[in-house]
Amino acid sequence: MTDASTTAARRPGEHALTALGLGAPALDPADASPHSFPGGGRWRTEIPSCEGPEALAVVLKESARLDVPVHRISQGSGVWMLTDAEITEMVEATGERDIELCLFTGPRGTWDTGGSVRSDSRGAGLRARGHDAVAGCVEDAVRATELGVGCLLVADEGVLWTLHRARAAGILPAGTTLKVSALIGPVNPASYAVYERLGADSINVPSDLTPDHLTEIRRVSAAPMDMYIEAPDDLGGYVRMYEVAELIRRGAPLYLKFGLAKAPGIYPYGHQMREVTLATARERVRRGRLALDLLERHGAAGDMAPLGSRLPGELRRFETPA
Repeated sequence: MTDASTTAARRPGEHALTALGLGAPALDPADASPHSFPGGGRWRTEIPSCEGPEALAVVLKESARLDVPVHRISQGSGVWMLTDAEITEMVEATGERDIELCLFTGPRGTWDTGGSVRSDSRGAGLRARGHDAVAGCVEDAVRATELGVGCLLVADEGVLWTLHRARAAGILPAGTTLKVSALIGPVNPASYAVYERLGADSINVPSDLTPDHLTEIRRVSAAPMDMYIEAPDDLGGYVRMYEVAELIRRGAPLYLKFGLAKAPGIYPYGHQMREVTLATARERVRRGRLALDLLERHGAAGDMAPLGSRLPGELRRFETPA
C-alpha cells in the first residue's frame, strides 16, 4: 500500500495566477500520503443516502447516463427500515454491477428516548444506548449479511468492536467490511488509529478537516478514509470541490463521497419522503460528475482504483479475546 505516485496535479487557476505573479508555493512531497488501495488506485467513489431499491435504481440509471464510476453505495436509515425483499433487491442490483452495498446498523441515540442527545451538549450523540441498542445493531448485522450485504455502517465504538469480534469468530462472514459513520468520525490521528484497531475498514472523517489534518492521520494509519466532498447541512454543508485533487494527495486511500448541501434530511426514510429522496439521489450523482470533471481538468483523475474493488488491505487490529 505504498509507493504511490507523488506527481503533482495542476492546481486550480495555476497557469493564470502564475502569469500574474501570484503563483502558489511548490507542493511539499512530504505532505503526500504514501498509501493506496490494494490492487492499485488512490481513490474510490461513494454515493451516500441511497434509501431503498427505488432510489438505488435512480442512482444506477443516472450514473450510467453521466458516466460516473461508482465503487460503493450506502444507505443511512438503517437495516431495520428495509424489508428482506428490499434488501435482496438492492443486493442483487449492486451485485450485477460489482458495486459494494453498505447498510447502516441498528438503533442510534438521535432516535432513542434518551434526552441528553437533545441537550446543548448533545450528550452521547448517535451511540447505542444500553445493551438492547447494541443487540439491535447486531441483529441488523446478522440479518443483513445473511441476505448478502457485504458492508455495514456503524456509529458506535462498542458496536464496531462487537461486530469485528463477530467477524473474527465467524458469526459474520469474514469478508464483511465495517465502515465508521461520518456522524462519529475521528478528528485526530490518535482516534483514527483507535478506530482502525477496533475493526474499521473504512473511516469517515468530518468534512471540515484540513489537508494538514489528513497528512497527520496518514502518518499513523493506512486505513481507507471516507470524506464528503459536499457535506449535508447537518454535517456542516461544506463544498470542497476545488480541493478534491489535494484531498486525494493528502488523504489516499480515499473514498470521495458525493453528498448534497441545501437538501432536506431524509432519515429515517419512508414513502412520505419519496419525491425528495429520488430527486436528491439523482443530484448526488450529478455532483459526482462535477467533481470528476474537476479531477480530469486538473490532471488528477488517473489514480482511480479499479471498479469492483472493495477490500481495505492489511490493517492493524487490537487482539480479539478468545
